[in-house]
Amino acid sequence: MKQTPAEATITEKAIASFGNTPDARLRHLVQSLTRHLHAFAQEVELSEQEWLAGIRFLTSTGQMCDGLVRQEFILLSDVLGLSMLVDAISHRAQSEVTESTVFGPFYIEGMADREYGENMAFTPGVPALVTGTVTDADGRPLANATLDIWQTATNGMYSGQDTEQPVGNLRGRYRTDHQGRYAIRTVLPVSYPIPTDGPVGQLLSATGRHPWRPAHLHFMIEAPEHRTLVTHLFNHDDPYLDSDAVFGVKDSLRVVYTPRGASDPMGEAFGFTGEFRHASYDFVLPRVSS
Repeated sequence: MKQTPAEATITEKAIASFGNTPDARLRHLVQSLTRHLHAFAQEVELSEQEWLAGIRFLTSTGQMCDGLVRQEFILLSDVLGLSMLVDAISHRAQSEVTESTVFGPFYIEGMADREYGENMAFTPGVPALVTGTVTDADGRPLANATLDIWQTATNGMYSGQDTEQPVGNLRGRYRTDHQGRYAIRTVLPVSYPIPTDGPVGQLLSATGRHPWRPAHLHFMIEAPEHRTLVTHLFNHDDPYLDSDAVFGVKDSLRVVYTPRGASDPMGEAFGFTGEFRHASYDFVLPRVSS
């Protein structure tokens, strides 16, 4: 239905009300947001009942956030594809460096520092080792770079989210050696559903979408004078790679976990007493623009 003069006046007044915002960027953001929100309401002929249902949905989303582990608004952003869109906008023209992906809602700051090759798994799973390097775009190794790692246990839940898991399970901060090498001992990542006990889960159910994410390791990698990299490494054969609930998969981030025996030189070097899986990946970080 065509917008009436009265409706147009409401939109114009709302946009104009932010015209004196001192910060130019904030002024642009709130005026554009207002314009698009009004256009959405106009396009779908939003009813008062639907508007109220939306308010209740957003209220429930906020009430599910605990300030520590559960961040339902990030989860909502993820399943709407907004997180990955912002990621794509923020990382245009970075073809020579490792691709980024979503941060996710389950990061915990201040996890334990771990030694090169230390085991971060305190719960059972298929033993695994992930090794590789961190370099700049010219191939120079980045010594003492920090790799903040987190993943789910085999029950598909993160420590902190799952209070039965030991504190710091499958989390840790590793550093590269003088050659830019890293080594992480863990368990094979598994695919898992995002939480469905809140409003985001209700949204997926109502729209016929599944909640599953493909198996992955989370990485946040930092090095002086280089841009922080937030990314995942995905198991190459996971069945949910093409239908990730948060649209986070990029082909360049797939890795193969190769079976190895305890007698393998890496098995002996890192203390494996039986068979394990090994994956390798080399990260490339962009320099901070001057």
